[in-house]
Amino acid sequence: MSAPDDRKPLTKLAQAGRKPEWTGMPGQPGAIVSAPVWRASTILYDDVAHLRKAAGSSTHERLFYGRKGTPTAWSLADALTEMESGAAGTMLYPSGVAAISCALMAVLKPGDTLLMVDSAYDPTRNFCEHMLKPYGIETIYYDPCDTARLALHLEDPAVRALFLESPGSLTFEVQDIPALCALAHEKGVVTLLDNTWATPLYFPALSHGIDISILACTKYIVGHSDVMMGSVTATADWFGKIRQTAYLFGQMVSPDDAWLASRGLRTLGVRLKQHQDSALAIAHWLKQQPDVARVLHPALPDCPGHDLWRRDFSGSTGLFSFVLDGGDEAARAALIDGLAHFGIGYSWGGFESLALPVDPARYRSATTWAAEGPAVRLHIGLEDTADLIADLDAGLARFRAAR
Repeated sequence: MSAPDDRKPLTKLAQAGRKPEWTGMPGQPGAIVSAPVWRASTILYDDVAHLRKAAGSSTHERLFYGRKGTPTAWSLADALTEMESGAAGTMLYPSGVAAISCALMAVLKPGDTLLMVDSAYDPTRNFCEHMLKPYGIETIYYDPCDTARLALHLEDPAVRALFLESPGSLTFEVQDIPALCALAHEKGVVTLLDNTWATPLYFPALSHGIDISILACTKYIVGHSDVMMGSVTATADWFGKIRQTAYLFGQMVSPDDAWLASRGLRTLGVRLKQHQDSALAIAHWLKQQPDVARVLHPALPDCPGHDLWRRDFSGSTGLFSFVLDGGDEAARAALIDGLAHFGIGYSWGGFESLALPVDPARYRSATTWAAEGPAVRLHIGLEDTADLIADLDAGLARFRAAR
């Protein structure tokens, strides 16, 4: 096998996290292809001396107590670490929100200021307002596209962390991550990124200057809409603190869920390519429709930050939005409610297509959102693109009739 740094991303997806200690039995020949499900709460020791020795050493990736994990979870964490060049390790969490929350708690203390991108995932904003604020941590929201203004915020010595999400939730602005990370690091500010949309496959975050990369593994890593999970992957400067905070908060994932996520990870490459191809076909079709004012997809030239996406990303995925030309809530509901091949529901990243009414103006502090009409967010799944386009075409006809 080639050295890990020489392997291409798709090879890593197939091979990562398959160390002999996860897939084999000590003293036994051979190995299982995938790490099996190790379920455990209590770990038994040979004697008191053995127990004392285990308690007095690092318990990371060692059997100690079920809350610290088993090889099933360690295999997945190890695989995610291998996907990020320069990563020291990965911790797993029971949801993406848990991963975001614990990452922020690992780097912030009372009196600190957090710079939060204004296009962030709404639960991230809720955590800042309802958890960080009462603890004396100030959050300042910033325009994702205004680097000069952000540079002024970074002059404040109270600023401890810069949180990015690129593309942004709902409106998909792409940030200049290398430039923003360089500015932050000049001031000793730690950088965190919600990288759920692109995954490390299409955007290896640490290679672009990010210190702490966060995924809602619920989405593309799992890929089948049947597991809640999050992950945090960090550089050597931050992984120890990330791990300690996760242990203190008692964060862990079940071995059954870790096994399902590992299974999903193996097919991430082929799934993302299909999500990408189908979503681009539908986005281009939507742009030609007279009832659509705008399509918000980073791979389209008129989407904010497209040039940055083309420079930094190796692909696009299945989530994007479009803005209707006029109409109201009732007309938008008529479009969505009659869709035959799109489910109506939160989350995304699974094999099924989803359509969701979104109202970005409700989730902005530093910027404003003005649009020609209501917006719809689509996740394009693995169905036939022709069926999805026909479904949306009928939906737009209902929209016209209801306007």
